Formats: sequence, C-alpha cells, structure tokens
Amino acid sequence: MVGGGASGFFCAVNAAKANPALEVVILEKQSKVLQKVKVSGGGRCNVTHACFQPSVLLKKYPRGKSLLKKSFASFSVSDTINWFTERGVELHAESDGRMFPVSNSSQSIIDCLLNEASRFKVHVQLNTEIISIVKKHNSYELSDKKNKLYNADYVMIASGGFPKPEQYQWLQALGHQIASPAPSLFTFNMPGHPLCKLMGISVENVEVKIVGSKLSESGPLLITHWGLSGPAILKVSAWGARELQACNYHFSILVNWVDQRENQLREQWNTIRIAQSNLLLGHKNPFALPQRLWDYFLESCQISPDTKWSELPAKEQNKLIHILTTQQLDVNGKTTFKEEFVTCGGILPEEIDAQTMQSKISENLYFGGEIMDVDGITGGFNFQHAWTSGFLAATDIAQKSR
Repeated sequence: MVGGGASGFFCAVNAAKANPALEVVILEKQSKVLQKVKVSGGGRCNVTHACFQPSVLLKKYPRGKSLLKKSFASFSVSDTINWFTERGVELHAESDGRMFPVSNSSQSIIDCLLNEASRFKVHVQLNTEIISIVKKHNSYELSDKKNKLYNADYVMIASGGFPKPEQYQWLQALGHQIASPAPSLFTFNMPGHPLCKLMGISVENVEVKIVGSKLSESGPLLITHWGLSGPAILKVSAWGARELQACNYHFSILVNWVDQRENQLREQWNTIRIAQSNLLLGHKNPFALPQRLWDYFLESCQISPDTKWSELPAKEQNKLIHILTTQQLDVNGKTTFKEEFVTCGGILPEEIDAQTMQSKISENLYFGGEIMDVDGITGGFNFQHAWTSGFLAATDIAQKSR
C-alpha cells in the first residue's frame, strides 16, 4: 500500500484479514500514519455521515458520482458503521448528520486500525516516499526517494491528492490520465475587512452565493481573523473548486445572514417593527444574531444603537434589510490547512473499475481515496469514500491472491 492514510490503511488491514497468506506492507512518506484521521473534525474524526439513501449520498460529491454509485452499492455508510462497531468502536450521529466515535476522540479510530494492523501482521514502513512505479511482467517495481526498490504483485495507491500536476507523473507513466488538481474545501480570505474584527463569531444558518455563478450553499458560517470559514463556505468551495481556481480566488459573494429572502423580510418588517417599537435597536435583535455582529450591521448602516425601532428612518431601514439578506463581500484569496487539505483532480474515475478499484489500464494496480478525481463536501463524505475504496480494493486483492 502506497500511503498510510485512511484508505491505504483500511485496504491493508482488510486484505490481510481476508487472506492471511498475503504479506501486506504500508509505505508511508511521513513519520506517522493516519494523520488526517487524527486532525479531522477538530481531533474527533468525522468518520462518515448518517446519510443512508444512495441518491442523497451521491449529491454530496461534486466529482466522481458515476464511480461512487457502483462502489457505494458494495460498501456503504452502514457497512462502515458496522465495521467499526464490530471492533468495539461505536459511532454516534450529531444533529447535522456527521458521525464521530462516541469517545469524541480520533484516537479511538487510530487505535482500532493500528490494532487490526498488529493483529493481522501488516508491516508499516515510515519515511518512505515512492517516486516511481514500473510494471515488470506480472509484478511491479517501486522505488523511493532513497533509490530503494520494492517488488509487489499487487499495488494499492492511496497517497492522497497532490497540488501540482507534475506530482502525478509517476502514475501517468503507467498510462493513466490525470484531471488537473485544484484545491477543494478551503476558506475565503478578506484581508483587512472590518468583518474580520469579529473573529470567532459563528451564525448557525447562513446562505452564501458566488456572484456571477449558480454556486450557492447554506449552513453554519464562522468569521475568522482572515475572512470566512465554516461548513457553508467549505461546501461552496468544494462545488466551485475549478471555477474559483480559474479566477485566481478573486471573486465576490452574497451572504444572507437571516435565512430569509430580501422581499420576504421586507414584507415582515412592519410586523417586526411594531413588535419592537419602543425598544432600542442596539438591544437584543429579533433575528437571534450574535450581538457583536448586530452592532456591526447597525454601524455599517449608520444607525445609532439608541434609535427606537419606531423611529428608524426608511433609508436606514432599507440599508439594514439589504445587508442582512444580501451583503456583498469581496474575496481575495483562500486558506487551506495542510493536515485537512483536500484536492479535486487525479486519476480519472472512468479509468478505474468501480467495484474493485482496480485500474482498467494496468492489472493488479488499485487506487483509493483522494488520488482519484473524486471528492466530497465537508461532513465525513471524503472519509466514507476512503473506507469504501480501501475495502473494495482489499476484497479484490485478497480474492485474486488466494
């Protein structure tokens, strides 16, 4: 297995269990395995998502649906839950569907996988970066950065996504085509914007639209010291990965902070105004927005917090309604986090057998996880693809090697 992340590790332990005669080796370029598992979900590991309807599940993947439709039919979300439960790791679903170990610690998942590796004698070799792979008759010869050679009858590539096209050349040499990589699941930078002074504030249900496109997502939003983050931002970044890369991450967004259309809020405004008539605008707002954010909106519309709702002038009222429902913000750049970095791009899904993860071009060569041009939005969907692809590859390798 080339890569000691979720998919490579899952493939290794399942292949070794299914065929104990196999000598299974994980070659990992880092000094530790399962690093994304460790940091995912704030250190809790967002193992999968409680989405059990295949048609709904597929809608969570901007790329790779044709491959996933068949692969999820063979190893689903329920199979993932059962696999970990059978090994003593219970999962629980949160209100938004994300699933975590009941311990709320990613170490539970890591320990489970490490125990399986020990139990079935999977060898893990760290600090080993594979840079070439050559097919030699019915086997493969791999070489690492230190010019050490490795021979294998079956190879599973689960090295994660690479940010640069040239980093895929060692796989292209086998005849595979590559979809050019682009960052996915990133946050939006707004250098110097006054909103950034409100870092740490989150709003539960916000709609974010990319101006000039059909891209739109809703969900929690977090204001950071560099711009905007949270599920709403991460989801729209995944769907717009290529489009936003093409404009070099300079674009505008429309933010709806109150989960109502502008015309809807205008129709309700008089009712709100009457109910609040004798109260000051600077007091608790009727939209359950964080107070500091509400104060920012009032200041942006040049409204004194000591103004009574009944005395709010029409001009300022219109400004306030507009900023609550259609605030336009300019984005200038992105931020990605190395440990949780996700790319779209990689091996074309049509060059992979969806039920075995075997290459259609080179026999006994398999792919798992992000190395393929398959990626999901935030919420455990990328891990689900990792478990599924790892398990299917393991099953086929174990069967063929008996």
